[in-house]
Amino acid sequence: MVFKSLPCYSSAAAKDLSLSVSSKHKLSSLFMPRKTPNKPQTPQNNKAKPTSSNPINTSGSYLLQNLLNRNSGNVSLSELRLCFDEMIRMNPTPPVSSFDPLIVVLAKNKHYSDVFKLYNWINSNGLFPSFRMINVLLNCFCNLNRVSDGFVALGIMIRRGYNPNIVTYTSLVKGLCLENKIIEAISLFKKIFKLGCKPNAVTFGTLINGLCRTGNTTIALELHEQMASGKDHGDGFKCTPDLVWYGAIIDGLSKEGLIEKAKELFLEMKANGICPDVVVYNSLMHGLCHTEKWEEAKALFNEMTDQDVQPDVVTFTAWIDVLSKAGKMKEAYDVLEMMTERGHHPNVITYNTLLDRLCHIGRLSQAKKLFLSFPAKGFEPDLFSYTILIRGLCKKWKTGEALSLFREMTAKGVRPTVVTYNTLICGLFHTGNIDDARKLFSEMQVHHLVPNASTYAVFLSGLCKNKHVSEALEVFHSLKCSEFELNVQIFNTLIDGLCKSEKFEIAWELYQGFIKRGLVPNVVTYSILIHALCENGDFEKANGMFLEMERKGCAPNLVTYSTLMHAFIKNNEISKVVELLHKMAEKNVPPDASTFAIVIDVLSKDEKYRQCLSLLPTFPVQKQWKVETISLKSEA
Repeated sequence: MVFKSLPCYSSAAAKDLSLSVSSKHKLSSLFMPRKTPNKPQTPQNNKAKPTSSNPINTSGSYLLQNLLNRNSGNVSLSELRLCFDEMIRMNPTPPVSSFDPLIVVLAKNKHYSDVFKLYNWINSNGLFPSFRMINVLLNCFCNLNRVSDGFVALGIMIRRGYNPNIVTYTSLVKGLCLENKIIEAISLFKKIFKLGCKPNAVTFGTLINGLCRTGNTTIALELHEQMASGKDHGDGFKCTPDLVWYGAIIDGLSKEGLIEKAKELFLEMKANGICPDVVVYNSLMHGLCHTEKWEEAKALFNEMTDQDVQPDVVTFTAWIDVLSKAGKMKEAYDVLEMMTERGHHPNVITYNTLLDRLCHIGRLSQAKKLFLSFPAKGFEPDLFSYTILIRGLCKKWKTGEALSLFREMTAKGVRPTVVTYNTLICGLFHTGNIDDARKLFSEMQVHHLVPNASTYAVFLSGLCKNKHVSEALEVFHSLKCSEFELNVQIFNTLIDGLCKSEKFEIAWELYQGFIKRGLVPNVVTYSILIHALCENGDFEKANGMFLEMERKGCAPNLVTYSTLMHAFIKNNEISKVVELLHKMAEKNVPPDASTFAIVIDVLSKDEKYRQCLSLLPTFPVQKQWKVETISLKSEA
């Protein structure tokens, strides 16, 4: 059997699907079983001669077609339900194929619960669902992230003697991708050829979209290059990429910063006669802005309008986001003005983007003014608006205002998330409001929000910074005794707090327990311990830990190098500082202003500074480093 070679999902596959619908969706007369003869009716014995009193049977879908024609294809759910009521009251019952257009329209309009009710009615009245009907049912399951039920529908299809087609398999590939089951999706895709089907552009586009969405853009690109070559891939099989296919890869490449390859594919799709739509332009423009290619982004925007592809709210919002993140607030507001001039209404996401950047750069009064203007603009602040402003207030030590805003938020029915609580708890600890932080931590659990690893990291860090180390250790030990899975972040937080509280022995003991648990230290763990060892004057042990992290494949970062270099300068070991600078250059770790200060310190300690200068490595030019070097020369 074909089904044996497909992924196996445990369900009631032996029976036809039991499609439960919640009580709130029950209807008075719709999809209710009616009395029928015990003998199962088939499409063959359902045929009846048309009469003047029963003209509908000349076409079982006459009512629906008439309804669609009358409303130019736009039919409400109530009209569809009325149409179904009329069809099931006919005597004799129309052929089951007459219900196919109805189930297709219901599925197209995402009325999935009604699709399931219709399918159940067909089954309960002794009718045999058509191939098209089961295909639609399977696709609905996949759209609802119920791919396991989709495979059960596939089993029903095969058991009824139908041969699955490429539409069936494409739906299943989509369902697996939506549930991030990429390995299973690739496996099924490979089996499609063996099952006697040939994937089409939609199948490829579906898999490519799933690969890009889950960060597997390289695999997607390889698949694209194989298929887009136009070569025969066996049995005369060729497949030409379409708009969705190209759009998915360009979006994936842009998000991963591979903008040159994204531009290459953009030109390729135009050369192949495929006109980019607003989604493709948005993806590429976003990628260009993130790589600071402003002029190219502007040129693309102009090309877009020249090609009569109208920018949408997403286009403008993405552009505003990237400009504001680059510190170009004036340009961001210019784009906002252009947006309104072109008749596009900014939404809450657009304004949240500006609100976030205003808070980030410390323009809090302007951010509050923007926040208060939301109702006048036609919408209320949402969860993200409140969380952004709470974070901005906490950064400016205005935790009283932040707490008031939090209470206002909950009073208006906007339910905070774990992120909101984490932000406010962190801010309260930052200003020494330990009691309020504790209360908030307890409150979130009362409201059935489960603290995550970040919550505990914030809480433990706050306790340590406010010299409540004993309490932090108690909380940590209670976590060890519970089923909560301790991770590197929590260990790092407590080790750092202990080191800064001059309790290095306990921190070292905790680190040893960390290793015994099988957890792998990361660059943050090593940097914390190296810093603590240097502070204690144990430079040899600190250097030994540095060598250990390199040996274990953990790459030091700028903080690690800077910590050790400062220690060696204090110990007057200039040669070791120079050695570390060379290692930085070899590992392509970019220097910053603090590195520059270290170099100045080294030169000032060595009377033969010109000779020492010749020993220093050459780094690739960095913007900040370049500025600092120029200023040094000007001072000289």
